[in-house]
Order: sequence, then structure tokens, then C-alpha cells
Amino acid sequence: MSVELIKGSHFRNLAINRPPDTYGRLTLLNSVGQEISRCKTSVRRGQPNPVYKETFVFQVALFQLSDVTLLVSIYNRRSMKRKEMVGWIALGQNSSGEEEQLHWQDMKESRGQQVCRWHVLLEA
Repeated sequence: MSVELIKGSHFRNLAINRPPDTYGRLTLLNSVGQEISRCKTSVRRGQPNPVYKETFVFQVALFQLSDVTLLVSIYNRRSMKRKEMVGWIALGQNSSGEEEQLHWQDMKESRGQQVCRWHVLLEA
């Protein structure tokens, strides 16, 4: 399964009055919520509308697609090792909403074609 995190929109840094330094983390979970694999984008510094355009490949068999969840989290890197979650969505078995469930269903039925959608992050 190939996943591309393309861009974010209207990210704000609530602590200070400047755009946040953000990165995305993608975590693939099995049917009982255990982590199978994880990856993250590079940090986009000071961008309220960051463009990531990074693609990640997860080894998932076709028959397993109904049993996994892809958790997409966006983090603001504040200083050295500190981070705070900006928001998240989940697609797959435990989708966080109807739009995410529809996206996952369309992807499963797309026969290898890319399915691109915007999603609204849920607050951390």
C-alpha cells in the first residue's frame, strides 16, 4: 500500500504568533491496535500550509486491508525534543469518520489507482 502525504492547510501555532514547524507521522495498526510499522515526513519549518509530497510504502496484503488502520498524525515540533500533536485522522478498520471510511473503501476498490482526498484533522 502506497500512501502519500501531500499538504496541510491553515496550521497555526497557538503558543507563539508564528507559523509552526510541522511533520506528519503515519502509523499502520493491526486489528487489535498494535503497531505494525511507522514512518514520518521531514519537518516543514514555519509553514502554515506545508507541502510534504512524501510517499510511504506499507507491506499489506490485499486480504489484510479490511483489518488494518492507518493513523495519520500531524505534530508541531516546538523545541529540541518537545512536540505537540496538531491533529489526526484514522483510515481503515477503525476510521475516525465517514469521509475517512469512504476514502478507504474507494482505495480498496480502485485497483491500484491513486485515490486523493482532503481530510479535516481531529483535535488531539
